[in-house]
Amino acid sequence: MKQKFNVITSTCVPLPMENVDTDQIIPARFLKATTREEKFFGDNLFRDWRYHADGALNKDFVLNNPAYSGCILVAGKNFGSGSSREHAAWAIAGYGFRVVISSFFADIHKNNELNNFVLPVVVSESFLAELFASIEADAKTQVEVDLPQQTVTNKATGRQEHFDINAYKKHCLMNGLDDIDFLVENQNKTELWEQANK
Repeated sequence: MKQKFNVITSTCVPLPMENVDTDQIIPARFLKATTREEKFFGDNLFRDWRYHADGALNKDFVLNNPAYSGCILVAGKNFGSGSSREHAAWAIAGYGFRVVISSFFADIHKNNELNNFVLPVVVSESFLAELFASIEADAKTQVEVDLPQQTVTNKATGRQEHFDINAYKKHCLMNGLDDIDFLVENQNKTELWEQANK
């Protein structure tokens, strides 16, 4: 069982780049691992942007900027395009992000995030632009993500938007359940249905 998801209020890490694909999120050379080792993948999130070719830290990349922190990643349009590798969601979760906000997600990556207890929040392009502007003006800007009410609020401006989420995935996130946990939780209902439909 994972940590239950309810309301998260956090500062944000801004990544105002469009079309960030899964190879940029976690480069292909790190896909040899077949088990989810969160620290390994988290340490290599955006590896080729966080480090120069010689291994030196890229101080210009946002994850290396101490002004920005928090468990919410605010990303540009079309986040998670490219290959379907689940490792990209592992890396985002392993780094410590619990929410990714964008105006558009690649479908497979969006589902991979949900399956790994990261909440992808789709907002309008105008709301996303306002978020980037607020964070740029003040790195301490906070965003509130309310999963029960399905709202996201820019605390700097008070502007709020509603977001959509699959009801089953919402239930799982709010109760800390993966697909197996859900089946175990409902085992008695399954057995009753089988008995009634013999």
